[in-house]
Amino acid sequence: MASEQLEKVRGMAGKLASIIDEHVEAQQYDALRSLLSSNGMPPPEGTRTAATKADGIPAEWVQAPNSDPDKRLLYLHGGGYVIGSLDTHRDLVARIAAATGYAALFLDYRLAPEHPYPAAVDDAVAALRWMHDNGPDGPQPASKTLVAGDSAGGGLTLAALVQARDTGIPLPDAAVTLSAWSDMAVSGETLQTRKDVDPMIGEAGLKRMAGLYLGGAPAQTPLASPVYAELAGLPPLLMQVGDHEIILADTTRVAERARAAGVDVTLEEWPEMVHVWQQFAGMLPEGQQAIDRIGEWVRAR
Repeated sequence: MASEQLEKVRGMAGKLASIIDEHVEAQQYDALRSLLSSNGMPPPEGTRTAATKADGIPAEWVQAPNSDPDKRLLYLHGGGYVIGSLDTHRDLVARIAAATGYAALFLDYRLAPEHPYPAAVDDAVAALRWMHDNGPDGPQPASKTLVAGDSAGGGLTLAALVQARDTGIPLPDAAVTLSAWSDMAVSGETLQTRKDVDPMIGEAGLKRMAGLYLGGAPAQTPLASPVYAELAGLPPLLMQVGDHEIILADTTRVAERARAAGVDVTLEEWPEMVHVWQQFAGMLPEGQQAIDRIGEWVRAR
């Protein structure tokens, strides 16, 4: 049974969805980005941050007191490829850094509609390559690497892995997705089966953001929609998703296809959880529990 705090989170998620729908429809992207950044949660006490450039791309090193600078995590935030920033997701990234003991390279990748596909993929792959040889203390080869992301950042995580594999860039040792959005065609069956329980995301909003990101590219382009990509050869994946998400199938379909291709996949469907519930870890026990589970999974490898 879910915690009492979940109902408060569901209410907050609904309000956020209304704000996003209003601004995306009106194309007031700058106003929305500013609003969300100003409401970002501060990171936990003891978190250290430092601005950097990952192959010229703005980024930030986020370290917990237990972070090992030679173990590095590339984190890709969510926001439908249209919104989201270092400010909106810093608390989540800091908590994952603490749970894993890794130093997080938090990437401020380019957003649509100003920078449509493949700008985000190009930035993520460039940062992944850079992170192998550069850490928070300067140039130094990493001993272990991870890549992780939530929502659109989860889809971008998968796309970056596919592109790195295809271009000969060293793959990370493992990857983690949180409520991954992997289908710009917006075609999963849970769009219908979960539409009455998802307080945060609507099909119309997904389609608007997908159109902005694609910029005219076909919706089933594999690097834009990795649910259609060839997934063989990817590193082990931990895929967390809430059972009350209309894009639940974006995760379960990737997990099924990746397993069929021989990838080591750990799929976790969390009962009653909403889209990227981990981002509410400061008030939602299940959010921190899911983050702790990420740390356990990483350490087991």
